[in-house]
Amino acid sequence: MQDNATYGFQAHLSPEFPSQIVVDVTEFCNLACIHCPQAEFSKSESFQGRYLGIELHKKLIDEVARDGTGYCKYLRYTAQGEPLLHPKFVNMVEYAANNAGVPINITTNGMLLTEKKVNSLLKAGVDVIDISIDANTPETYARIRKKGDLNIVRKNALRLLEVRRENHYNTRVVVSFVEQPLNKNESADFEKFWKDSGADYVIIRRLHSAGGIKRELVQIDRRRSPCLYPWERLTLSPDEFIHFCPQDWMHGSVVCDFNKNTIKEVWQGEFMRMLREAHLENDFSKHSFCGQCPDWSTTRWPNEGRSYSNMMRESLNNPAVK
Repeated sequence: MQDNATYGFQAHLSPEFPSQIVVDVTEFCNLACIHCPQAEFSKSESFQGRYLGIELHKKLIDEVARDGTGYCKYLRYTAQGEPLLHPKFVNMVEYAANNAGVPINITTNGMLLTEKKVNSLLKAGVDVIDISIDANTPETYARIRKKGDLNIVRKNALRLLEVRRENHYNTRVVVSFVEQPLNKNESADFEKFWKDSGADYVIIRRLHSAGGIKRELVQIDRRRSPCLYPWERLTLSPDEFIHFCPQDWMHGSVVCDFNKNTIKEVWQGEFMRMLREAHLENDFSKHSFCGQCPDWSTTRWPNEGRSYSNMMRESLNNPAVK
């Protein structure tokens, strides 16, 4: 049995409501990154070409406003697809920004971040725009983020910074870099370029296995400990189901149909209680998805160092670069 005081609810983690909700609005993506299983997923039976419905998204936002006040720290639009591909994405974000009562984070590959989209998202009141880039040279980018073009992404990101500065928006701009064998010699130059360009944060991420699909990407050198996610977040996916893991590509972490349940009920319910107990006891006999996944080793508890949630809290408490 693991130490519940070390791994249970603490700091920003609450038993009342998830401190983070991941909103996955589409199964489609315009890139085929080598560290991401999107290409395999798009050819699997799990892929149905779905977009998250406007009404179900509204249900989520209304629940966050009603039940998540003081507990939910932010909504993050990311996961398996590229959010900017959703034809109603700006409308969804506008509703969230105006009604959820919590900060809004959008994570995008930046290829579709045109000036029109930039202005729409900034006007909507998005709090953080995180652009995943993963390379500092066009050659490396082409090898890692297949179907993409670093020149387009860099131009879009730099224009976002300019528009933000010219119009005095408070939106924070983050650029991120998944460090891996093909790009590890560029991480220092990447960080310097984007800091010099005015990005609020530059994040160098660790590789994960996407819920065990790419197990070869994660090297574990310590005894297993509980994964942070069952105490921190839930994911709403385009399939209209609540999932307990944002790295789940093959529907192994399904909890329930969101049309028939609420976030609060799920978070405080028996399924999540048993899942947390399984992690504390290191007994995954009834939770095979977690049992085969090595990504617990890439999550950090509040007492183990910095995580993405630290960056979010800090960025929202500090003025944006002008």
